[in-house]
Amino acid sequence: MKRRFFTLLFALCCVLGLVIGSLQAAEKKGGGNTLNGTVKDASGQAVEKATVYLIPSADVEAMAKTPTEIKRDSKNDEPLEDNLAANRDKYMKSSTDKKGNFNISNVADGNYFIYVEPSGKNHLPGGDKSNKAMSTAEFKGKPINILVSGNTPGDAVYVGTSKCLTCHKAYESEKKTLHKLGIRMAGKDSKLQDVSRFPNFDNGLKKLMAGTKFYFYNFDKSRGFDKYMISDKMPSDPASVSLTATFFKDTDGKLKFKTENMKDLSDPARTYTVEMTYGGGLYKQRYLYRVGKNLFPFVQYNTEGKEEYSDRSRKPWRDYHADWFFNEETKKLTDPPKAKSFDKECASCHYTGYTLTKTAEGDYIAGAVNDPNGEFDIDGDGVPNELNIGCENCHGPGSAHVKAPKEKKASTIVSPGKLSTERSSVICGQCHSRPQGNLKNDQPVNKDNRMMIPGTSRNDYLTNYTTREDAAKGDYWADGIHSKSHHQQYTDFVKSKKYRNGNQLLKCSDCHDPHGMTNYKHQMRAEVRDEKNSLCTSCHKENSDIKKHMQAKTGVSEMGKINCIDCHATKTMQTGAGLGKGLARKDGKNYWMNDITSHIFDVPKKDNAGVKGVEPGKAMPIPYTNACGKCHNVEGL
Repeated sequence: MKRRFFTLLFALCCVLGLVIGSLQAAEKKGGGNTLNGTVKDASGQAVEKATVYLIPSADVEAMAKTPTEIKRDSKNDEPLEDNLAANRDKYMKSSTDKKGNFNISNVADGNYFIYVEPSGKNHLPGGDKSNKAMSTAEFKGKPINILVSGNTPGDAVYVGTSKCLTCHKAYESEKKTLHKLGIRMAGKDSKLQDVSRFPNFDNGLKKLMAGTKFYFYNFDKSRGFDKYMISDKMPSDPASVSLTATFFKDTDGKLKFKTENMKDLSDPARTYTVEMTYGGGLYKQRYLYRVGKNLFPFVQYNTEGKEEYSDRSRKPWRDYHADWFFNEETKKLTDPPKAKSFDKECASCHYTGYTLTKTAEGDYIAGAVNDPNGEFDIDGDGVPNELNIGCENCHGPGSAHVKAPKEKKASTIVSPGKLSTERSSVICGQCHSRPQGNLKNDQPVNKDNRMMIPGTSRNDYLTNYTTREDAAKGDYWADGIHSKSHHQQYTDFVKSKKYRNGNQLLKCSDCHDPHGMTNYKHQMRAEVRDEKNSLCTSCHKENSDIKKHMQAKTGVSEMGKINCIDCHATKTMQTGAGLGKGLARKDGKNYWMNDITSHIFDVPKKDNAGVKGVEPGKAMPIPYTNACGKCHNVEGL
């Protein structure tokens, strides 16, 4: 009996030894790592039945090596969601319990993006740990606590930024951002606006208030919005002038302008009132006048424009749809076409809670959320409307959030910082790109003429809010990659290595502060042109020594003061006059400095070398300006 007992004991020890040995071997091979933690929302509520996935960073890295396809149902433009869709049954995962706890064991050594997919409609996919890859060594032996974004209920309605600020007073800095200053009563802040950061905001408006007469001449129907040359002096050929527009401050204190027919002096002049300005804090300003129930934009003031520039688009004043006032066939003055109103063509990317109604008379009436501190009462109900980007454009309609008890508030509003990069960035991207929507213009609205609700996936946005997913061919440079037209930052960004890589997936708010809590230009989170290149080197620490970086990349060390953005954030797009002339070329032409940054963050080549189908000389000249020319002869680059 004793011998049998020891024999059995010896056998058990052998088995136990084999098991331990196997476990140790598995751990050495990387199969013994465990990821555990909790999934909650910002109110501290556990999120039950959510699935936590481990998306290998190697899969995202592999995707980043493929050309981005900007189209609906693309398989590679949503780095996390597209990888998950293709590998849902292969990726390691765990479901959360009632307390939000999860556990994934036997995880192979490596780097992973930790992605949460909630089961219900109260929360959105992603999580605050989803956009930066984490190694097994980082999460081994310690819980990973994940916060996910809430979701706005389907019946939620807009309440206006003033309501939001009653609780979130720290974000009153938003009033100083250009998002809040886009549409403004002529020369006057609303209570939701503070123009103090931009002392030259109304330089153009002041010139018009002082009295200015413009001559519109040399009509060219092949051009876009600036079919006329514009001058405040009679051109050398008076016969080329079709009409004039004389701006003046009337006795009621309002800015008005009068159009006159220079082809037929018997045609009665027409007078319009400028109600609002459109822009002014950065590179240009336009002027919104009313005809009937609609607003229309007219004349563009270029902040950086100069009369000596021969390029019509770079002078101080630029025509903006004077062709709407004059019929070149009949040689008669006209009113602008109702179908081209600001309400229908532009307002969706400006107003909070945008709506659009077409009346029996053919007017397109835009609506916006009522806000007692808003810019103007556009719907005539006695309460001003919020005509600029407010809290709810990024966080979703807030009525349910306002009414919810404290413990439920986080589940009733969208928190972009807790979304995956694709869902967060498309909130900005819907307007910082150039798609066409249901109205067949640059506004991404659906069949009900509504904008996308924050939290929507990029693919749902492309499918339901666009009829053309992004910019037309003419909005790119000849390489077909870099944007040429303005408000296409997102168009570039989704092609960049920052959006798709195996390390950290950036979103717009990683570099820009939507609430404007810093004083840095373009709402940057840190300075981009200081001696330490603070914003860039906060992530790219290995390149903090610019001279060494340039020596390694170009074979030439820096001789002058160069910042990261001089090479990696070139001004490929133009919105105003640009930033002046660059270097003169041997053929007498000039390289021009444009004013909107490419968000591909590469260093574009002058001849587009290596780009299939692009002829040398057809490339963008933008990078080869003063920044390079301080040290190099750009003709030889």
